[in-house]
Amino acid sequence: MRNEPERRSGDDEIDLFELIEGVWRQKVWVLLVAAPIMAIGIAYAVLATPVYEAKLFVQPPSQNDIAQLNYGRGAETGLGTLAVKDVYDVYTKALLSEAVRNKFFRTVYLPTLNDEDRSGSRDALYSEFSKMLNVAQAAKDTPTRYVITANVESPQQAASWVTAYAEMAAERAKQEVLKSNRSEMLVKADNIEQQIAGSKASARKEREDLIAQLKEALVVAKSIGLEKPPLISGTLSIEVSAGMDGSLTYMRGSKALEAEIANLESRYSDDPFITGLRKKQELLTFYRNLKVDPSIIAVYQQDGVVEQPDKPIKPKKLIIVVLSAVAGLALGLVAALGRDVWVRRKRALAST
Repeated sequence: MRNEPERRSGDDEIDLFELIEGVWRQKVWVLLVAAPIMAIGIAYAVLATPVYEAKLFVQPPSQNDIAQLNYGRGAETGLGTLAVKDVYDVYTKALLSEAVRNKFFRTVYLPTLNDEDRSGSRDALYSEFSKMLNVAQAAKDTPTRYVITANVESPQQAASWVTAYAEMAAERAKQEVLKSNRSEMLVKADNIEQQIAGSKASARKEREDLIAQLKEALVVAKSIGLEKPPLISGTLSIEVSAGMDGSLTYMRGSKALEAEIANLESRYSDDPFITGLRKKQELLTFYRNLKVDPSIIAVYQQDGVVEQPDKPIKPKKLIIVVLSAVAGLALGLVAALGRDVWVRRKRALAST
C-alpha cells in the first residue's frame, strides 16, 4: 500500500517527462505555429495607427467673470442677480447637449475626412465620432468639474478638438445667457415705459380736472363781481390766503382765475410737473440700451493647460507582443503535443 503513491508519483513524473520529450520531438511544430502568431502581433504593434488622447478640464467661472451680467440688477431694481451656478448650469447643459455635439460633428469632424469616407453612412460616421470625443464628470467628489476627452490619430488634432469643443459649448451658452439677460432688461424697460405713460396720463387728467375746478370758481367770482382777492389784514389774511382752494378758490378773483386757466390750457407738456419723471426716463434709456459685450464675460474656467500628447495610448505595443508570444507558444505546444500523440499512435498501430 505504501508503494502505490510512490508508483503513481513516479508514473506522473514519467508522464511529464514524456510530454516534455514529445514537445521536444515536435519542436518544429511549436515554431511553425508560434512564429506566425507572434509575427502578426508584432506587425500589428508596429503598423497599427497610434491613437493619442488629450484632455481638458473645465470648472465654474469666478464671480468676476460674470460681473457684467449683473449690471443693472439688484434688489432695488426688481431683477435678481445672477449667481455663478446659474451661468455655469447653462454652460454644462450646452456642453452635454446633442446640439453642440452635432454641430462639432458637422463643422469640425466631417471636414477632416476624405470624400470617400464622408460618402458613407452618417449614422456610422456619427457613431465612430462619438467614440473619439467624450464629455463626463471628472470625479464623483467634484460634480461641477467636467473633462472633455479626445482620442484621435493626430496629437495636434486631439489638443485642438478639446479646446474647440469647450469654446463651441461656451459660445452657445453665452448666446443663451445674453439673450435671457437682454430679454429681462427689455421687460424692465417696458415696465418703466408703462409707468411713465401712466404718470403722463394721470398728470393730464389732473390738469383737466384742475381747469374744470378753476372754471367753476371763475363763474362764482364773476357772479359776485370779485376781480381781485380781498385785502384782509393781520393773521386772518394769512389763514384765508392759505385756504383759497376747494370751495374758496373763487376768492382768488376772476382775473387770477382767468390767467391760471389760460396758462393751464396752453401748457405744452406736463412733464416738468411730474415728480420723479426724469429719473424714470433715465432708467428707461439705460435698460433699453443696456447690452453686454460677450468678450468680457466667461461661462467657464479652464483647469490647467491642454498639452499636446507625445505618447499614444493605443496600441499598447509591449502588451500586444507579450500576449501574441504567449498565445503563439501556447498554441504551438498544443499543436506539438497533438502531433506527437498522433505520431505515436500511428507507430503503435503499424507495429501491431
